[in-house]
Amino acid sequence: MIIEIKVPSPGESITEVEIGSWLVQDGAVVAKDQEIAEVESDKATLTIVASEGGKIAIKAEEGEAVEVGAVVCTIDTSVEAPAAESGQSQSQSQSQSQSTDEEPASNVKDQESSIQNPESRIQDTESSSEHDKVKVTSVAKEMMKEHGLSVDDVINGLKRLGKKEVEAVVNAPQAAAAAIPQKEATRDEERERMSSLRRKLSARLVSVKNETAMLTTFNEIDMSYVMDMRKKYQQKFVDTHGLKLGFMSFFTKAVATAMDFHPMVNAQIDGEEIVMPKFVDVGIAVSTPKGLMVPIVRNAESKTIPAIELEIKELAEKARNKKITVEELQGGTFTITNGGVFGSLLSTPILNPPQSGILGMHNIVERPVAVNGQVVIRPMMYVALSYDHRIIDGKDSVGFLVKLKELLENPERLFTGGKDAGELMLGI
Repeated sequence: MIIEIKVPSPGESITEVEIGSWLVQDGAVVAKDQEIAEVESDKATLTIVASEGGKIAIKAEEGEAVEVGAVVCTIDTSVEAPAAESGQSQSQSQSQSQSTDEEPASNVKDQESSIQNPESRIQDTESSSEHDKVKVTSVAKEMMKEHGLSVDDVINGLKRLGKKEVEAVVNAPQAAAAAIPQKEATRDEERERMSSLRRKLSARLVSVKNETAMLTTFNEIDMSYVMDMRKKYQQKFVDTHGLKLGFMSFFTKAVATAMDFHPMVNAQIDGEEIVMPKFVDVGIAVSTPKGLMVPIVRNAESKTIPAIELEIKELAEKARNKKITVEELQGGTFTITNGGVFGSLLSTPILNPPQSGILGMHNIVERPVAVNGQVVIRPMMYVALSYDHRIIDGKDSVGFLVKLKELLENPERLFTGGKDAGELMLGI
């Protein structure tokens, strides 16, 4: 029976995709539910799986643009994988296990020989403290062993130093430098077609620069409070929730809380109107082999830190494994990107339209700072807020970063709506 494999719909607005790569050869026998191809849209890279097992016949080439619903290959279900393969693999595994079983015997024999001849090992290492830094080649060691000589005997037996010996010492650094492998000079270059996702990303980045009044403001955060909390509760967190506690969940929760004080950072321009969502959907930038993807953590303002941490982990794994859906990438009212994982100290992130703000996290570096009139060493992180100045004023942008700093340097305020616990107790 011949069945057709069609391009699935990545999303409502997508009508065409590009064949990124075939994961199997034309004519190969595939199993049911095996991944056979990657297709790229302008938003994500998805995989096509075989609905049945059989022999595959490819109908579309890599890099070819095909419509959603088009047939890209067929599978002949009457063809099954030959049984000889399993027998062959079994015999190979047996031979490998036999060879593995034989190896320890030779090792034991070597160990026995070294145990039976301890004098040889002692002779190799014998030398006076005066000449213990003299380098001896393996050939020289054998000759010395054959004639019963030590390093002291050889050095004492030298009658004079000649030109050859002096040159050997003088040229030693040059010889060592010459031994360092050098990369061969070349003028070759490689070319590859940009993926659909990369082309779309390139166009969006250029449009942001041309269509927004983008500006960036900076601040720095003392991360010692959050780091101390992670260190103190990390093991209990793992035992309770089954995953490690990271920094991104703290920043996501802090961003959502800071929006209550500066809602314009969460706003967007729609034509001649300003849209101010009552929810905070935070996009988390994830670097994948195919390009940058931004899965969305929805309603971050109503979620706990453990729930946010788990969702970020699941979304990031989906993005890197090409399992993420277009729905999980669409929307978002604000974005966080973390260049610190790559060692970035400071940068100006680019907006993700139609959003009006994006937060850039950076590397944590120990620096001297003034605390209560004293210079102390603290783990500090620079943060950057890029924003669309058409809709966000300097007061809101600077105030947002100050509030973010305040929340992360006093993590308990993430659970009191950003307010001081003492003020809440006193009702002020």
